Amino acid sequence: MRKKVWLIILIVVVLGGGAAGWYGYQSATKTTSNGSKVRSDSAVKKDINSRLVYGGIKKQKSTTTKIKKAAASGSSYTFSNMYTKVNAYGSSPLTAIAAFHTTKAAKVTYTVVGKTSKTSITNKTTKYTKNHTLQVLGLYANYKNKVKVTVTYKNKTKQTKTIYLKTKKLPSSLSSMKVSVKKNNKSKMVLGSGNSKLTFMVRTTISGKNKSKNYSFGMDADGTIRWYTTRPTSHIFKQLSNGHLLIWTKSKKSNSYFNQLVEMDYTGKMYKVYRLNHKAWGKTAGSKKQNHNQIHHDVTELPNGDLIATVSDGGRKYVEDTMIVISHKTGKITKVINMKNILPAKFYEQYSATKSSKYMGKTDWFHENSVYYDSTDKSLIISSRNQNLVMKIDYKTEKIKWILSGKKRSAWPKSYRKYLLKASGKISWPGGQHAAIVDPSTLKNKNSLNLLIFNNNIAVGTTKSSLAKSSGKYSEGVEYHINEKTKTISQVGSYGKSLGKANFSNIIGSNRYLSSSNRLIDFGWLDNGDAANIIEYDTKTKKQVFNVKLSNLGSGGYVYRAERFSLYPTKHSYGTNE
Repeated sequence: MRKKVWLIILIVVVLGGGAAGWYGYQSATKTTSNGSKVRSDSAVKKDINSRLVYGGIKKQKSTTTKIKKAAASGSSYTFSNMYTKVNAYGSSPLTAIAAFHTTKAAKVTYTVVGKTSKTSITNKTTKYTKNHTLQVLGLYANYKNKVKVTVTYKNKTKQTKTIYLKTKKLPSSLSSMKVSVKKNNKSKMVLGSGNSKLTFMVRTTISGKNKSKNYSFGMDADGTIRWYTTRPTSHIFKQLSNGHLLIWTKSKKSNSYFNQLVEMDYTGKMYKVYRLNHKAWGKTAGSKKQNHNQIHHDVTELPNGDLIATVSDGGRKYVEDTMIVISHKTGKITKVINMKNILPAKFYEQYSATKSSKYMGKTDWFHENSVYYDSTDKSLIISSRNQNLVMKIDYKTEKIKWILSGKKRSAWPKSYRKYLLKASGKISWPGGQHAAIVDPSTLKNKNSLNLLIFNNNIAVGTTKSSLAKSSGKYSEGVEYHINEKTKTISQVGSYGKSLGKANFSNIIGSNRYLSSSNRLIDFGWLDNGDAANIIEYDTKTKKQVFNVKLSNLGSGGYVYRAERFSLYPTKHSYGTNE
């Protein structure tokens, strides 16, 4: 009897342990409708481990306190005797803070005097106050900058003063770069109020100590660098709705990896720091974890302030096919979207179109290089380089709304073909494309929008015959009109084909909306990665108004994207420069 009882207990323990093991395995995977195993949301969250950290923000507190005291101290710092500090926060060498107190409330206008026409950068405050803290942005490097400051009191009387701010020379990684401005029609360029808009070069510094100084920078219409950050940046350089910058950087400059999203202003002052785990599993079972950036190509701000980022799921098999949503309040991941749960299993299980050693043998079947949030119908527009597709999915349900595909229709399972956009007239089909965004002026239209992409025009894998024929011959910025109700697409504009193979960019690039007429295109990978060509053109006349070529970019320093941002944004208009 006793043996029988022990036998029953043993069976229960074995079965219980097996059930626990089975449950543990199931919790680490989930099954798509086609039966393929995909990492669970909880496993992805645990691997990436996003959270807010505060060390760097605490270190800058003394600087902020000193500036506030200077602005409030009428006895020490007045209009005739201002407190000034170049590079106040230690990471933006071409900026300064000027602080002073006036006995009467006043507004302030100030100008960094430029060297040529349309290069003087002006800003003004909007409220009358006695305490004044000015962000002086757009200084020249290695130069005694002349800054004119004017205060205007409520009775309309004015005082003007000139201050001088000396800056250090550019670091060698920027000064060694060659800049050739071939065109700068300043009257036609979109330079913004007070000429405050610069053309920002977003770098693709991947990793490695020797690649940590390929700084992102902004240049004026003359091609002169007027802003840069000494925080290493890779891929992510965005303006948020509050006007702050969001960059992907390192917790330590000496690190060989990137692991932090930093929200900061142009002076370098930090407001939030999100830190992520920087390691992912190696290629074989039992191998040690190796460095692999979790965030790779894009981060977009959602209307509630949360961030959606393109990541890898941290598993041993696939990379760059997942998105996470990070809470701006807690820094934690609140949502995971894995493209393996949305697209056909054969697309990733049978993928062989590209190979890369940098992913430790993993499969880069999707290669998501942009994500855009369409607030009109709460959807995501996603660009996948290695599937030659741009698609729209519902943010909440993850159901597909439409697919713009460079693949043959027959490559898609029948159940997906109802989502494929049909061309109305001749269009350029996307091939290895980047940076899908929406013309913001069309966001108000119901079931209708204009889509902008940078079409690298390279056929990755099996594609439509027209794409295969044109592949590698040119790259172009393309604008489409999509009727979301009838699922038809037509082409309304393009630029780049006439430039031919000289401007064919095998990888990277962007096509940005600047105004109703102007677009900014980054041909980011020229001369085997040594050069980039950034062109602003008028869509109506097809004429270039700005053309700058950068060369001698340095290892890993390619111009991933080009943006036109204001140094003094009052409120960032979402979609305009995303």
